[in-house]
Amino acid sequence: MKLVDVTSIQVADEVFVAAAPPLAAAVIGDPANWRRWWPDLRLTVTEDRGEQGVRWRVEGPVSGTMEIWNEAVLDGFVLHYFLHAEPTGRLPEDSRARADALAEENRIRRVTGKTVSFECKRLLEDGRPAGAPATGYPAAAGSGAR
Repeated sequence: MKLVDVTSIQVADEVFVAAAPPLAAAVIGDPANWRRWWPDLRLTVTEDRGEQGVRWRVEGPVSGTMEIWNEAVLDGFVLHYFLHAEPTGRLPEDSRARADALAEENRIRRVTGKTVSFECKRLLEDGRPAGAPATGYPAAAGSGAR
């Protein structure tokens, strides 16, 4: 059975970031970070949502769409990362070799997604000790109050 309208590369990741959502726009919206995170991809912004994230059209070794969506939760947010794409290079004809090549491309893109997610967390939490209030809020807001 062949699946229709499903891309070969499907990456989804999420991490809780203990920082005020408005801080996210400076890190996630910075094209210099994009070039570092995805040096082999050409990104075109299709929607800049500020503190809620960015959506891109992706070209290069893979072609498709990518998104970072920030969902406000408690005193921080959940950073959701998605990549839906197809390889642009030639894939092996042999079905096993083709499956192995797609699995490897998915692995590479998943590792990159996890690296990006944790770098955003590290940058935005800025050394915040575990259990301390989220960064970007007054100390009293650490209880979850907004």
